[in-house]
Amino acid sequence: MSIIYKLPLVLEPQPEGGFTVTCPFLPELITEGDTIKEALENAEDALLAVIEAYEDLGRPLPTALQPIAPMWLETAVAVS
Repeated sequence: MSIIYKLPLVLEPQPEGGFTVTCPFLPELITEGDTIKEALENAEDALLAVIEAYEDLGRPLPTALQPIAPMWLETAVAVS
């Protein structure tokens, strides 16, 4: 069973194209992607890596980062 976390992500457009993704709750979470979709997919991978690192170090996750259920999803959708 997957655990769903609610966390804010900041997608910053880059001058050369693509997006850098960071999270105010987890300064260790930094990734990028050429598209919003790719950036969000990479953010999921980065979150898994950060959670694993916290577990390996015996550190608790920040209290602001808690599993959620049910899930509410908000997203930005670009329409041409």
